[in-house]
Amino acid sequence: MAISDVGLPGEVPWKKMSAEELESQYCPSQWGVRLRAEEALRTYSQIGIEATRRARATRKSLLHVPYGDGEGEKLDIYFPDEAAEALPFFLFFHGGYWQSGSKDESAFMVDPLTAQGVAVVIVAYDIAPKGTLDQMVDQVTRSVAFVQKRYPSNEGIYLCGHSAGAHLAAMMLLANWTKHGVTPNLKGFFLMSGVFDLEPIMYTSQNIALQLTLEDAQRNSPQLKVAQVQPVDPTCRVLVVVGQFDSPEFHRQSWEFYQVLSAQTLCQGEWKASFEQLHDVDHFEIVENLTQKDNVLTQIILKTIFQ
Repeated sequence: MAISDVGLPGEVPWKKMSAEELESQYCPSQWGVRLRAEEALRTYSQIGIEATRRARATRKSLLHVPYGDGEGEKLDIYFPDEAAEALPFFLFFHGGYWQSGSKDESAFMVDPLTAQGVAVVIVAYDIAPKGTLDQMVDQVTRSVAFVQKRYPSNEGIYLCGHSAGAHLAAMMLLANWTKHGVTPNLKGFFLMSGVFDLEPIMYTSQNIALQLTLEDAQRNSPQLKVAQVQPVDPTCRVLVVVGQFDSPEFHRQSWEFYQVLSAQTLCQGEWKASFEQLHDVDHFEIVENLTQKDNVLTQIILKTIFQ
């Protein structure tokens, strides 16, 4: 499906699909062109594990820092070699359809970002079935508030998520920070191959663990909610990214979320949104390649932080 084919008024393509087709659309490993599904997943895990091992061995870090009282409410902080009073902080929320993945295998971008003076925070949250989606959103919200409170002189907090993690990051656009007693210094969002309207997920096998109702899905769909809020900081940038070899439904999700962000013309400001389709990468390579300092997206992230 070409970008020009999605986001048309009244069109909801997924509702016209068979159960089998919808399942396939939301199974990212089936859409890679280089590796078969199982090998793609195995490679993704191996790259994440190795990147995390290397980061923990070579970078200054604080590991398993509690941001709340729950057993799963921990984060890892990796620092640049050069000490500085104020640093930009890059928070990453891993993917895995809210039911797999771990901070302990997700430090993909630590080396190239810390080498350029960015502190990187990899956040854990309670995945399903232990955690509900509402709980995950609350945990991620509290992790962001925690970083702001612990490092109040930061030079900007940048949120990044991949797949399900992109959804959780996008939910921070809707957060009510008042009840957390702090307004984070949010300067940028990097949303990689995300799901922003959760209703289609209800009709796939992913919902066996999630147990989403329609009310749950709608309450936690930034696609449906973001038009009702205004940016806390009008200079905050939102980059919506999708891989060339992501499925048509993932393309549609990203493009339509970008369109909603771009359409806002609120009296007190609008989202500074942009959209990128990354050439020649699939759903997993989009984050795997963040281990590389010369990667296109790595460079976009650094340019956004240090503009």
